[in-house]
Amino acid sequence: MADDTSDKAPSYEQAREELTEVVRRLETGGLTLEQSIELWERGEKLAAICEEWLQGARVKLAAAMARRADAGAVRDDDAPF
Repeated sequence: MADDTSDKAPSYEQAREELTEVVRRLETGGLTLEQSIELWERGEKLAAICEEWLQGARVKLAAAMARRADAGAVRDDDAPF
């Protein structure tokens, strides 16, 4: 069975790697205007995917830090040191 990942959003690392390649190709030049526009649009989509991943990571980190702070406040009274 073929791996069909076209409907699935890429991981952060995959999107970042592809975005790096898109930028490299745009900077190299030698493309038609149509090709450049298509690459630019793909780059915009990839940048948005990366931003979504990063925003999700920020939310998870903030939640984990809040839980740790809450747990630390409870444990301060019971701290052995």
